[in-house]
Amino acid sequence: MPRIPGIGYEQAIRALLKVGYRVIREGKHTILSNGEKRLAIPRHNPINSFTMGGIARVAGLTPEEFLKLL
Repeated sequence: MPRIPGIGYEQAIRALLKVGYRVIREGKHTILSNGEKRLAIPRHNPINSFTMGGIARVAGLTPEEFLKLL
């Protein structure tokens, strides 16, 4: 299973917006929701690859699907 490389939080948010998530609020973390699930994206660059993999998994995406959205 390929890992998601460390990416910036702006890239992660843009990718998740493409699959129907929307920004709920911003602070030290950006909170996104699609109506069913909530995701917390840390606002630092780069986001650790393990953290980003967990975020993609909670969003219902495989690493391959997430990488295609970047």
